Amino acid sequence: MISMRSFAALCVSIVLATPVAAQERRLPSSQAEIKLSYAPIVQTVQPAVVNVYAAKVVQNRNPLLEDPIFRRFFGGGGPQPEQIQRSLGSGVMVDASGLVVTNNHVIEGADQVKVSLSDKREFEAEIVLKDSRTDLAVLRIKDAKERFPTLELANSDELLVGDLVLAVGNPFGVGQTVTHGIVSALARTQVGITDYQFFIQTDAAINPGNSGGALVDMTGKLVGINTAIFSRSGGSQGIGFAIPANMVRVVIASAKNGGKAVKRPWLGARLQAVTPEIAETLGLKRPSGALVASVSKGSPSEKAGLKVSDLIISIDGFPVDDPNAFDYRFATRPLGGSASIEVQRGAKPVKLSIPLEVAPDTGRDEIVLTARSPFQGAKIANISPALADDLRLDPSVEGVVVTDLADDAPAAGVGFQKGDIIVSVNNKRIAKTSDLERITNESARLWRITLVRGGQQINVTLGG
Repeated sequence: MISMRSFAALCVSIVLATPVAAQERRLPSSQAEIKLSYAPIVQTVQPAVVNVYAAKVVQNRNPLLEDPIFRRFFGGGGPQPEQIQRSLGSGVMVDASGLVVTNNHVIEGADQVKVSLSDKREFEAEIVLKDSRTDLAVLRIKDAKERFPTLELANSDELLVGDLVLAVGNPFGVGQTVTHGIVSALARTQVGITDYQFFIQTDAAINPGNSGGALVDMTGKLVGINTAIFSRSGGSQGIGFAIPANMVRVVIASAKNGGKAVKRPWLGARLQAVTPEIAETLGLKRPSGALVASVSKGSPSEKAGLKVSDLIISIDGFPVDDPNAFDYRFATRPLGGSASIEVQRGAKPVKLSIPLEVAPDTGRDEIVLTARSPFQGAKIANISPALADDLRLDPSVEGVVVTDLADDAPAAGVGFQKGDIIVSVNNKRIAKTSDLERITNESARLWRITLVRGGQQINVTLGG
């Protein structure tokens, strides 16, 4: 019996046993070599990989009904027909009680979720936790009366470029499919998919429908959740991305603890990338590290002694190439202890210990604005440290933030977006939610609004 790691080594040795110039084709030297196969891994993994079907009901609204002149002459047209939108993805059973992890984008907005096992049985599932920042979600099979097969999570930090991996999922809805490849790259931080950009890249074929499926190593352990592909055709072109198992573990732990949101350590500092110009100013050989741009009062960073212009170069022994790498490493640290970071301050290295604690979430005073105004239908909140961390806002900016918008809300039609910080309205400073609620209750012909979006101040004037 040849172990999976021996198999991987043997595959390499067959190619590298002789010098390149002297390579030759040869027959297998034993019965064992003829029978080498991924089948033993697949047979272990397949029962724990599921198909995820999500459906939501939407109104098939006639665009003519948005025209006020049309409505004036022809009326509202009565109730509009409903349409069911369906999405398809994959998932991985991570707890024998029926806990499944998948991608958040697979089940986003779903009214109904079903899980189909490899033996074709289907179960209704409920959404336990959604985390848009990692694009992960956790489901639970309803009324489970059995113990389900699961996959054990690997330590994704032990992966190396060149390791063999298998991708398991349901591409294009054709049914459960297995593809193989290698780890093409690690710590991809410029992909632009989620807040925590630190992806495993693989050339194992990943296609639409594979989202939420398993990326496993040669021991059958889960090393990542397949989440996206780079493609010009819509199909696999050998560049797929998976969320590392160490991040998946954090989300699963929050779900098992009964949380509706993922609890992560709070840094309380804003970081920026090191450009070639900054690197030259700091005397660095290459642009790397995360530069501290600001430190919030009372935050763990301030308690640890982190200062503006410090350059973070490592955390708990892991090198930090950019802010995305630091964010991932920091977010996967366990709460309750501390993280050791090394910074370059001026010309000398300094070691700091940052306590790993959650951001305080007091005083949000979240409300939905209902008065007739450009803000009607917007959910707003005061900026707490936890909310600033969750929405990636600069905590030093004062104002109230838009936390949610219904698709059909007037505020969405005007152009407001989640994460917009409302600074002033009609030349009146907005310090808390009650300020904006009071102003929206006052009728006005014009609304002069100052807001901050993505760090940029925007001034707009809207009719009443």
